[in-house]
Amino acid sequence: MDPISDRATKALLALLDGSHLAQPDELPGVIRESGLVLGWEVTVYLADYEQSMLHPFLNDGSALSIQTTEAGAAYRRLLTVEVPSSTGRTMWVPIVDGVERLGVLEIGLPPDVDAAAIKDELRWFAHLVGHLLGSKQPYGDSMHQAREREQRSVASELIWSLLPPLTMACEGLVIAAVLEPAHSVAGDVFDYAVNHGVAHVGIFDGTGHDLHSGVIGAIALAAYRNTRRMDNTLLDAANAIDATLQSFAEDTYATGVLTQLDVRTGVLTLVNAGHPSPLLVRDARVVSALDGGRRPLFGLTPRTEVTAETVQLQAGDWVLLYTDGVVEARDRVRAFFGEERFVSTIERIAAERLPAPETVRLITKAVMDHQHDVLQDDATMVVIQWGTGNEHDMEAGHGL
Repeated sequence: MDPISDRATKALLALLDGSHLAQPDELPGVIRESGLVLGWEVTVYLADYEQSMLHPFLNDGSALSIQTTEAGAAYRRLLTVEVPSSTGRTMWVPIVDGVERLGVLEIGLPPDVDAAAIKDELRWFAHLVGHLLGSKQPYGDSMHQAREREQRSVASELIWSLLPPLTMACEGLVIAAVLEPAHSVAGDVFDYAVNHGVAHVGIFDGTGHDLHSGVIGAIALAAYRNTRRMDNTLLDAANAIDATLQSFAEDTYATGVLTQLDVRTGVLTLVNAGHPSPLLVRDARVVSALDGGRRPLFGLTPRTEVTAETVQLQAGDWVLLYTDGVVEARDRVRAFFGEERFVSTIERIAAERLPAPETVRLITKAVMDHQHDVLQDDATMVVIQWGTGNEHDMEAGHGL
């Protein structure tokens, strides 16, 4: 890796200093001015919550398709894409906050600049922009407004306010999730944390399809998160969720799966409360459904003792958690997406060996296409990849 140039250092310092007291909607100007220090013309594009279009963030310009454009290719594959232009060349560089994809940078370079010679500067600049956008997002609505295609329902606003980032990665582990419909998701929620080498991942589906189901999902998530932070077991967490839902109101139930994965050994433990069985994917094939650890829905006290299921994963395995809205999506003639189509879609997309967030985006897109983008129920997926080495492909711009 080449040392950073003095000019690049000045640009990065200008970006840091300029962002310190900037309002969120002032960041595009700070980023643009910092780019000019390097002789770059920089425009920020943010992905909408449906991950179908890239929208210019408080700049002139048209939205760009994620599926069909060079900018979209940079976003999809976390690669820097170079496109010749009449004035030099345009670099499309993915923006990530950690490993969470936010959008892309359009960087116009002068004709005398060798893009390969400044690849580290491009990557560092994009990384810093991603962190700054992520850190400023909670303090205003401008980023949300740029990413929102439709107004959210109140239930969806509640759910999204509770969720962790859709993607995380650490050595040996990648977790990636998608929720649809993004603007009106009601009862589906998920959560995760990695503590002392153990990944904790939970998914829940509150009964119903309205604000009440959103409240149920929020309560289940809060109870799970609260118990997990006390270092309790999966069974303790399940009991705590039961007690919390039972104290709220009658007929307050949720399905869900709670998992723990030892990132060092690949030992997965799970409890399933009336939820679709997670799928085990190995070498781009769905090899089994993880049917163990069964217990009644959360909110119902089990009448018999519950035993968690334990599975030894192999390096490269995935575990896919999903809600029933995925397989129950119907097309115009009321045909279900179904488990068989779901499995074949997973295997087809898994064979492309794409980054985890792109894999789950494409699987979700297939479900949405089947139902012509109009779901009757929430459709949520969470992919847990262990020992794949894919975490090393999550660094934005690594492919230049």
